[in-house]
Amino acid sequence: MEIKVNAYAKINLMLDIIALRTDGYHDLFMIMQSIGLYDTVTVTENKSRKITITCNIDGIPLDEKNIAYKAAKAFFKSTKIKNKGINIDIVKRIPHAAGMAGGSADGAGVLVALNELTGAGLTDDELCKIGVKIGADVPFCIKGGTLLAQGIGDVLNKVKPLRRCCILIAKPDHSVNTGYAYSQFDKFGKAHTPDKLGMLCAMQGRDLSDIAMRMENVFEQFIDVPNKVEIKSIMRDCGALGVCMSGSGPTVFGIFDDREKADIAAGMLSDYAKDIAVTTPVSKGCKIVK
Repeated sequence: MEIKVNAYAKINLMLDIIALRTDGYHDLFMIMQSIGLYDTVTVTENKSRKITITCNIDGIPLDEKNIAYKAAKAFFKSTKIKNKGINIDIVKRIPHAAGMAGGSADGAGVLVALNELTGAGLTDDELCKIGVKIGADVPFCIKGGTLLAQGIGDVLNKVKPLRRCCILIAKPDHSVNTGYAYSQFDKFGKAHTPDKLGMLCAMQGRDLSDIAMRMENVFEQFIDVPNKVEIKSIMRDCGALGVCMSGSGPTVFGIFDDREKADIAAGMLSDYAKDIAVTTPVSKGCKIVK
């Protein structure tokens, strides 16, 4: 038997780092949005008594370093269900190391698939309790949609969903180490604090222009991403309502109210970005498709 799950990427409409915690993590304020770019995670039963991973692209770890492997191991440990053997096949479409929670989405997909495959019957909240142990973004990737994430990213509350729009994603041929990004905050702090209350009011009013205008990511104050200035300029010139970096980078995204404008911008970004896609908001983090 196998279960196939579409595991959706995320962007950060707002990201602020509040403080360094005594446990070494950081308290965060994030408005997170699932988007229609997804990896497909297929979990298949076998009799190997092992967890194995296959993937369609090179450079992805296929052992216990992969968050998908960690998710499966944590699921069996938490539920006390015996692992008779599974293979996890990952078809990646979410750019790797992009600040879009691709690895966390895969981990969330594994938890959702195993819950269905084993008949464990866990609620999303119960899956999130397992997921947060393997990655701070995993709980969001399980629930998805439009959420306010606080704490280390594990305290989730609903906000009104983003209106229908087009989201242009552009990832330069560059990677940002998340640990390094946070160390820069610890070293330098921040010069400006995003308008969190203003953004919450904009989300409540569902005014797309107001939301786009208020988008801000504190990492942009101390993380340098090649071509970011050019990418943002092209998006704005083509009619983006707002542009921002997602996560710790390097992906830049723009919010458009017109698909044609987004497509024109996408066509102009090939010299500045490796991965380019036009997508839309989605209302969930994972979707079982088989």
